Amino acid sequence: MLEYATYALVLLSLGMYVVLDGYDLGVGTLSLFARGEDRREYSELIATAWDANESWLVLAGVALWAGLPGVYATVLPGVYLPLIGMLLAIILRGMGLEFQSAAAGYRRGWALLFGASSLAATLCQGLVLGGVLTGLEQRDGSFSGGAFDWLTPYSVLCALGLTALHLLAGAAWLQDKTEGAARERAGRAGRPLLVATAVAALVLGFGLEVADPQEFRFDEPVRAALFWTAVAGAAAAGAVAWHGFGRRPDWRPFAGVVTAQACGLLALVAATAPVVVPPGLTLHQASSPPGSQAFLVVGVGLCMPVVFGYNAYAWWAFRGKFTELPEAPLAPLRVRAGALRQVRPEPGGLVVVLRRVLLTVLGVGLAAVSQDVFGGVADWIDPVGIALLSTAALADWLLGDRRDRRDGVFDLDPVGAADPVDPVDLAGLAGPADPSDPDAPRADA
Repeated sequence: MLEYATYALVLLSLGMYVVLDGYDLGVGTLSLFARGEDRREYSELIATAWDANESWLVLAGVALWAGLPGVYATVLPGVYLPLIGMLLAIILRGMGLEFQSAAAGYRRGWALLFGASSLAATLCQGLVLGGVLTGLEQRDGSFSGGAFDWLTPYSVLCALGLTALHLLAGAAWLQDKTEGAARERAGRAGRPLLVATAVAALVLGFGLEVADPQEFRFDEPVRAALFWTAVAGAAAAGAVAWHGFGRRPDWRPFAGVVTAQACGLLALVAATAPVVVPPGLTLHQASSPPGSQAFLVVGVGLCMPVVFGYNAYAWWAFRGKFTELPEAPLAPLRVRAGALRQVRPEPGGLVVVLRRVLLTVLGVGLAAVSQDVFGGVADWIDPVGIALLSTAALADWLLGDRRDRRDGVFDLDPVGAADPVDPVDLAGLAGPADPSDPDAPRADA
């Protein structure tokens, strides 16, 4: 039963990655067809959440490695080249995005790097997906094929189809987040991209019968019902997106595309499960021991709400239409008078070293004990020890926060803030002025 929970975590992580990172890869690819300042606007849009979107790929990799090692051992060497290409493209994409955002104005080189690496990452992802779906040669639970077995006509079609899907998601996102000419261009591009995505889905769906070596069991009523329900949901969501492009409210196309993506993933799972790597590696064969899966389900399951919360906060913080405000210099800072009088001397070096060693020991001990307990051993400590270690680390954090607040670390306010405290005369606190200093204040001034 635990293997199904692990499989659900992997599918959730991959689905969230396709939905979230798919639209920003699409926006990056669309930037190749935009003008200079429009490219900068696209990168500023994506800069708000691209790193949070890609965190789901990390969770999916961890879940595969710990929960489904058979999949990890078969897929990773089987699609090694396009997978490494995807990771390199993601790194270069982050470089282009961050350097373009930090530049004083539009930089054509960084913008082109961002767009080209977005397209390269999308194509590599399609090649990986197509290579897995066409089947990987296996022997004794590991890959036994060649270095280029992933390069097939079906994998190339998957790369092109995934590119069309990401472009569609990017156009829907741009209509939701932009105004003016950018919104109109996204609305005009949406319907042709939707047609291209629908054609690609039909070609890949019927081609899977030929390319995939496993036998599909659509004669099973439950499987057939789930598959055709997901297909009908994708078609209905596509109709919503078609009607919404170029019309208000602007969120409808993106909602339709996201729903269609989720339905497509469910249809693929309904058609192939319990086979996880064609032609015959099943979920039960690829799973790790129950103890490892229990540890994974608890650990990754506890991380899920944190990642969900981070994504939700980023969406809420940057909700609405994108507007680039003119840059203004930061106001000078002032310090509360009372805060300076309460500042205590910094602790000595030995105290700092001891404190950091204690926190490190607590963190390592917590990780080791958690693995010991959830791994099924628990010879020397139980979950009460985990609670004690966690409480000690949390108490040290809270006490340090209270100490910093008492010492005035958080009392730096910009000039003009709603605070009746006057700025501190730093020259007076520093002591009497030097008479020989020409810039020193004089009593008769």
